[in-house]
Amino acid sequence: MRVLLIGANGYIGRFVADRLLADPAVQLTALGRGDDADVRFDLATGSPGALTRFLDAVHPGVVINCAGATRGGARDLTRHNTVAVATVCEALRRSGCGARLVQIGCGSEYGPSQPGSSTAEDAVPRPGGPYGVSKLAATELVLGSGLDAVVLRVFSPAGPGTPAGSPLGRLAEAMRRAMQSGDGELKLGGLGVQRDFIDVRDVARAVHAASLSAAQGVINIGSGRAVRLRDAAAVLARVAGYGGALHELDAPPGPLRAAIGHPRAESDHAAPVAYPYPDGCGSWQQADVRTARDRLGWRPRINLEESLADIWMEAACRI
Repeated sequence: MRVLLIGANGYIGRFVADRLLADPAVQLTALGRGDDADVRFDLATGSPGALTRFLDAVHPGVVINCAGATRGGARDLTRHNTVAVATVCEALRRSGCGARLVQIGCGSEYGPSQPGSSTAEDAVPRPGGPYGVSKLAATELVLGSGLDAVVLRVFSPAGPGTPAGSPLGRLAEAMRRAMQSGDGELKLGGLGVQRDFIDVRDVARAVHAASLSAAQGVINIGSGRAVRLRDAAAVLARVAGYGGALHELDAPPGPLRAAIGHPRAESDHAAPVAYPYPDGCGSWQQADVRTARDRLGWRPRINLEESLADIWMEAACRI
């Protein structure tokens, strides 16, 4: 099976590439903007016609799109998350390759949900920010394309390679700074939110399974369990061996900060402070993952403590 992987150098894409390369039945071609891609192509600016010519030449059986942006203004998010997917869909419609499309969506497409509930695929999406809006628009393009396609809505990925700018990455960085400077306390804000964390390696397994299946539509990929961020912080402290006190603060007034673990100023001698999630999903999010089990034969395998241990291992290397 020949697979075209778009976004192989991204956070999720790197693990998907590793998973596919371990399958002897897969012939993998990576398409992206970097020099190390097999084929250089920018989905945000490239034309559907150019991509069609490449598809006809390579003739993949499956196209997996892991490309996209998680940060930036509404215009950039729309270009990288929505326009890019429109280019992929149009190129696949024009091409004679007949490839199956596996699109990586996100839990932010759903927006806030009722505390205590599990969000199933038939929930009405109400994204709470431009990122979720741009990803939802991409999902609608895929679903309306008429292609053989599936969208995997990934909830909160964690584990090795977690970006330093993500909430858990910033939390680990704040703890690293506290340990490095000998701070006996770590001030944390906005830790009441609960999210469904799923290890990125489990996500890669789900993508692999989806590429081999005939499933179509939307499928949630998560652990099926919401975890309070303060509990994740406590686990991270235990894994890191941080013996200081964790003091929880209320979220600061004003605009929402970028993410957990906002760096302190050089003149500020207080302990590092962490701020709330910026994903527009409110205080609670938990995936209903029964569809992934039933249609992909997939279940999560890696627990959050292992994911956090890997996040900490990478942060500790910077001490």
